[in-house]
Amino acid sequence: MAEVSDRPAEGRFEGREHRFPVRVYFEDTDLSGAVYHANYLRYMERARSDMLRVGGIDQRAAFEAGEGSYAIASVAIRYAAPASLDDALLVVSRIVQVRAAGVAIHQRVMRDGLVLAEADIVAALVAPNGRPRRQPRAWIDIYERLVWQGEA
Repeated sequence: MAEVSDRPAEGRFEGREHRFPVRVYFEDTDLSGAVYHANYLRYMERARSDMLRVGGIDQRAAFEAGEGSYAIASVAIRYAAPASLDDALLVVSRIVQVRAAGVAIHQRVMRDGLVLAEADIVAALVAPNGRPRRQPRAWIDIYERLVWQGEA
Protein backbone atom coordinates (compact mmCIF):
# COMPACT_ATOMS: atom_id res chain seq x y z
CA MET A 1 0.00 0.00 0.00
CA ALA A 2 1.37 3.41 -0.94
CA GLU A 3 2.29 5.78 1.84
CA VAL A 4 -0.37 8.45 2.35
CA SER A 5 0.59 11.92 3.52
CA ASP A 6 -1.53 14.02 5.85
CA ARG A 7 -0.04 17.16 4.32
CA PRO A 8 -2.20 19.26 1.98
CA ALA A 9 -1.62 18.86 -1.74
CA GLU A 10 0.65 21.55 -3.20
CA GLY A 11 0.37 20.84 -6.87
CA ARG A 12 3.48 20.24 -8.92
CA PHE A 13 5.61 21.72 -11.64
CA GLU A 14 5.67 20.09 -15.05
CA GLY A 15 8.44 21.98 -16.76
CA ARG A 16 7.63 25.65 -16.20
CA GLU A 17 3.92 25.12 -15.58
CA HIS A 18 2.50 24.71 -12.10
CA ARG A 19 -0.48 22.32 -12.00
CA PHE A 20 -2.84 22.42 -9.02
CA PRO A 21 -5.85 20.08 -8.74
CA VAL A 22 -9.12 21.34 -7.24
CA ARG A 23 -12.38 19.54 -6.47
CA VAL A 24 -15.69 21.45 -6.68
CA TYR A 25 -17.68 21.19 -3.45
CA PHE A 26 -21.27 22.19 -2.72
CA GLU A 27 -20.04 25.36 -0.97
CA ASP A 28 -18.44 26.48 -4.27
CA THR A 29 -21.68 26.50 -6.25
CA ASP A 30 -24.49 29.00 -6.67
CA LEU A 31 -28.26 28.45 -6.85
CA SER A 32 -27.99 27.10 -10.41
CA GLY A 33 -25.42 24.47 -9.38
CA ALA A 34 -22.56 26.15 -11.26
CA VAL A 35 -19.37 27.34 -9.56
CA TYR A 36 -19.93 30.91 -8.37
CA HIS A 37 -17.79 33.27 -10.46
CA ALA A 38 -15.68 34.61 -7.56
CA ASN A 39 -14.61 31.09 -6.61
CA TYR A 40 -12.50 30.77 -9.76
CA LEU A 41 -10.36 33.59 -8.32
CA ARG A 42 -10.12 31.66 -5.04
CA TYR A 43 -8.92 28.56 -6.89
CA MET A 44 -6.34 30.68 -8.71
CA GLU A 45 -5.17 32.28 -5.45
CA ARG A 46 -4.60 28.87 -3.88
CA ALA A 47 -2.70 27.72 -6.95
CA ARG A 48 -0.50 30.85 -7.00
CA SER A 49 0.31 30.56 -3.30
CA ASP A 50 1.26 26.92 -3.66
CA MET A 51 3.23 27.61 -6.84
CA LEU A 52 5.38 30.09 -4.91
CA ARG A 53 5.83 27.69 -1.99
CA VAL A 54 6.77 24.76 -4.23
CA GLY A 55 9.07 27.05 -6.23
CA GLY A 56 11.00 28.07 -3.10
CA ILE A 57 9.49 31.46 -2.21
CA ASP A 58 8.52 31.73 1.47
CA GLN A 59 5.93 34.53 1.59
CA ARG A 60 5.17 34.03 5.27
CA ALA A 61 8.81 34.33 6.34
CA ALA A 62 9.18 37.52 4.29
CA PHE A 63 6.07 39.00 5.87
CA GLU A 64 7.12 38.03 9.40
CA ALA A 65 10.57 39.55 8.78
CA GLY A 66 8.93 42.87 7.86
CA GLU A 67 9.96 42.61 4.20
CA GLY A 68 6.42 42.94 2.85
CA SER A 69 3.86 40.84 1.07
CA TYR A 70 2.26 40.48 -2.33
CA ALA A 71 -0.84 42.45 -3.25
CA ILE A 72 -2.80 41.89 -6.43
CA ALA A 73 -2.32 44.95 -8.64
CA SER A 74 -4.54 43.81 -11.51
CA VAL A 75 -6.79 40.96 -12.60
CA ALA A 76 -8.32 40.42 -16.03
CA ILE A 77 -10.49 37.31 -16.03
CA ARG A 78 -12.53 35.64 -18.77
CA TYR A 79 -15.15 32.97 -18.18
CA ALA A 80 -15.77 30.42 -20.93
CA ALA A 81 -17.78 27.53 -19.45
CA PRO A 82 -19.20 26.53 -16.05
CA ALA A 83 -17.92 23.96 -13.59
CA SER A 84 -20.33 21.93 -11.46
CA LEU A 85 -20.51 20.04 -8.20
CA ASP A 86 -17.86 17.31 -7.84
CA ASP A 87 -15.96 18.32 -11.00
CA ALA A 88 -12.21 17.65 -10.87
CA LEU A 89 -10.52 20.85 -12.02
CA LEU A 90 -6.93 21.74 -12.75
CA VAL A 91 -5.47 25.22 -12.28
CA VAL A 92 -2.48 25.74 -14.58
CA SER A 93 -0.24 28.71 -13.74
CA ARG A 94 2.52 30.22 -15.85
CA ILE A 95 4.90 33.05 -14.99
CA VAL A 96 4.79 35.35 -18.03
CA GLN A 97 6.80 38.37 -16.89
CA VAL A 98 9.12 39.25 -14.03
CA ARG A 99 9.24 42.87 -12.89
CA ALA A 100 11.40 44.58 -10.30
CA ALA A 101 8.54 44.82 -7.81
CA GLY A 102 6.24 42.09 -9.04
CA VAL A 103 5.32 39.26 -11.34
CA ALA A 104 2.72 38.66 -14.06
CA ILE A 105 1.02 35.26 -14.06
CA HIS A 106 -1.37 33.67 -16.56
CA GLN A 107 -3.74 31.13 -15.03
CA ARG A 108 -6.31 28.75 -16.50
CA VAL A 109 -8.94 26.69 -14.70
CA MET A 110 -9.60 23.56 -16.74
CA ARG A 111 -11.74 20.43 -16.71
CA ASP A 112 -10.57 17.54 -18.88
CA GLY A 113 -8.56 19.93 -21.08
CA LEU A 114 -11.44 22.42 -21.56
CA VAL A 115 -10.63 25.96 -20.38
CA LEU A 116 -13.41 27.15 -18.07
CA ALA A 117 -11.83 30.43 -16.95
CA GLU A 118 -8.52 32.16 -17.52
CA ALA A 119 -6.93 35.23 -16.00
CA ASP A 120 -3.94 37.51 -16.32
CA ILE A 121 -2.82 38.60 -12.87
CA VAL A 122 -0.13 41.00 -11.71
CA ALA A 123 1.09 40.63 -8.12
CA ALA A 124 3.18 43.45 -6.66
CA LEU A 125 5.43 43.19 -3.62
CA VAL A 126 4.56 45.92 -1.12
CA ALA A 127 6.42 46.99 1.99
CA PRO A 128 4.62 47.12 5.36
CA ASN A 129 3.93 50.82 4.69
CA GLY A 130 1.96 49.84 1.57
CA ARG A 131 4.48 51.15 -0.97
CA PRO A 132 5.85 48.96 -3.77
CA ARG A 133 9.28 47.52 -3.16
CA ARG A 134 11.80 45.51 -5.14
CA GLN A 135 11.56 41.77 -4.85
CA PRO A 136 14.50 39.96 -3.27
CA ARG A 137 17.09 38.96 -5.88
CA ALA A 138 16.64 35.29 -4.94
CA TRP A 139 12.92 35.51 -5.79
CA ILE A 140 13.63 37.17 -9.13
CA ASP A 141 16.11 34.38 -9.91
CA ILE A 142 13.45 31.76 -9.14
CA TYR A 143 10.87 33.51 -11.31
CA GLU A 144 13.29 33.95 -14.20
CA ARG A 145 13.92 30.20 -14.26
CA LEU A 146 10.16 29.65 -14.48
CA VAL A 147 9.16 32.23 -17.13
CA TRP A 148 6.97 30.53 -19.72
CA GLN A 149 8.74 30.13 -23.06
CA GLY A 150 5.91 28.62 -25.13
CA GLU A 151 2.74 29.97 -26.65
CA ALA A 152 0.13 31.55 -24.39
